[in-house]
Amino acid sequence: MNRQIILIGLNHRTAGVDVREKFALTDVENFEQGLMAHCPVLECMALSTCNRVEIIVVAKHVTERKVVDSIIQYWAAICKGDPALLLDNTYNYSHLDAVKHIFSVASSLDSMVMGEPQILGQLKDAYRAAVAKGTAKTIVNRLLHKSFSVAKRIRTETAIASSAVSISFAAVELARKIFGDLEGTKAMLVGAGEMAELAATHLLRNGVHDVIIANRTLSRAKELADSLGGEPIQIENMPDRLHEVDIVISSTGSPVAVIKAKDVKSVLKRRKNKPMFFIDIAVPRDIDPDVNSLDNVYLYDIDDLKEVVEDNMAQRHEEAAKARTVVDLETDIFGNWLHSLNLQPTIVDLVEKTEDVAHRELNKTLKKIGQVDEATRKALETLVLSVAHKSMHEPICFLKRRTQEEGSAERFIDLARRMFNLDDESIPAEAHLDRKVNTCSTEDIEDLIEASKNKEQ
Repeated sequence: MNRQIILIGLNHRTAGVDVREKFALTDVENFEQGLMAHCPVLECMALSTCNRVEIIVVAKHVTERKVVDSIIQYWAAICKGDPALLLDNTYNYSHLDAVKHIFSVASSLDSMVMGEPQILGQLKDAYRAAVAKGTAKTIVNRLLHKSFSVAKRIRTETAIASSAVSISFAAVELARKIFGDLEGTKAMLVGAGEMAELAATHLLRNGVHDVIIANRTLSRAKELADSLGGEPIQIENMPDRLHEVDIVISSTGSPVAVIKAKDVKSVLKRRKNKPMFFIDIAVPRDIDPDVNSLDNVYLYDIDDLKEVVEDNMAQRHEEAAKARTVVDLETDIFGNWLHSLNLQPTIVDLVEKTEDVAHRELNKTLKKIGQVDEATRKALETLVLSVAHKSMHEPICFLKRRTQEEGSAERFIDLARRMFNLDDESIPAEAHLDRKVNTCSTEDIEDLIEASKNKEQ
């Protein structure tokens, strides 16, 4: 297979935010089409997020260095930046190293927060756009579909995404441990800090019924209430409303505690000692530590939440080792498929598959008709193998003709491998029912019709 996969990119590890902003791709689809027109590549797909830009290309009959240099020059020109600066902040992989990297990206092993699910959705969106523009073809198609299945396998077989690794998610996880089910609970946000707002958002998404926003500036409370669907109040009225809520998230800039133990003690009486959960994200702390000594009260400050995050992060790193084993295995499998895009391995596989079917059907028939002499058995074997070989003659001739046409060999070899399931993939019947993009393109169908007409003539 004389096609080579090359990946070039920059991310949060190789480039600071100023460089990532400079070379972010604001119009990915036009960038991909321009890349096809100006660089020596046959296929391409680009992904651009706040933390990374990844450009995957397939090239032929050209050195990796020439491909990388041409992409750097084009990329820098599009972003009106310095090519030398861009080159200093990028990395590149080729062949199976590129495959392994994209599998790791899809599986969130390369993310700033390992195990976060957003990157897979972003990758799927980028892929769909590339297919729609015609820049993703046989190899990129297969690579991306495989990356999605690898990501799904890792999420199924490992616990890499099962524990909270952000302060806001940690707060939700702790609240679940206390209340079991958050459905129908009510929360109060004291102050309008960004981290507290994020925690409140996650709590609402996980079943919290309503939220009260208490802030010194009522206009800010109203603004936040509009975004969260809550009720704004002045912070001075907060003590009178505490008995209504189950969860309190506090993040003010006050130099002294705004919630004291004696206040909470009276609140608990009004609540008939129903449990309350306090999350203090402020520094200095907003909530008197003595609150935690009260019965049915659970108080966590920023250090407690960080400890939860660190413990969960350690668990994710342990699971990442299992995930990387899956990535290595799937990379080898993809490498075997790439090799199969040479015509000879596919011809061998076609012949072996049809011979195997012929032998299996012969054995079934012999069992039904009973004992036969050796001459008859050999004659029947010759017959079924002859039918098998003749049935493959036209498909093999078709594939041989296609290998002589620039840009079509891999497409039809891949189609043949999938039609005859030469890679023994286990595919459920409903697997492709939700696909928005047809794998067999109009061009594929037209070529098959043409081949059929030529045969008839």
